[in-house]
Amino acid sequence: MINKTSVIPQNFKHGLNLKVGNFCIIEENVTIEDNVIIEDYCIIRENVFIGSGTHIKSFVELRTNTVIGKNCMIDSKVSSSGNCKIGNNVTLRYDTIIARGVEIGDNTYICPRVMTNNLDATQASIGGAKIGANCFIGTNAVLQHGISIGDNVIIGSMSFINKDCNPNSTYIGIPGKKIN
Repeated sequence: MINKTSVIPQNFKHGLNLKVGNFCIIEENVTIEDNVIIEDYCIIRENVFIGSGTHIKSFVELRTNTVIGKNCMIDSKVSSSGNCKIGNNVTLRYDTIIARGVEIGDNTYICPRVMTNNLDATQASIGGAKIGANCFIGTNAVLQHGISIGDNVIIGSMSFINKDCNPNSTYIGIPGKKIN
């Protein structure tokens, strides 16, 4: 069911059981698989892919070339800068910013207001963080450009991570330090 207040291309192709709420904009060449829910006031830019079973809450913006895997939960006010990849079974909580070039592995949970970055101090695009599978990123954490976070990593709330993080570890603080 697509609400009549939403704007979509005439040749829009999608899977079964798609639900689109009020006042959404979906641009050209978007692929949406089965059983996807998109709530109100969302903007889905061109060449976005949304995997089956994903739920997108209100006021989300997904920019060009964002790829979202299956069974994800994208909370309200999440935004992606485009050219990013989000794995399967990923949760992105309220007001998280996913910068250009970020990659997030399967089964990762990102708490509210996490911010990623893809620019260095000279505003050169370095690329976003690479976050492994099965990670937990705490509320208000900031992930610097170009870093890699291994699988099974926990990042504490309000941490600033500016260096690579080893798999199976926990990092906290400003700047982030490994504690185990």
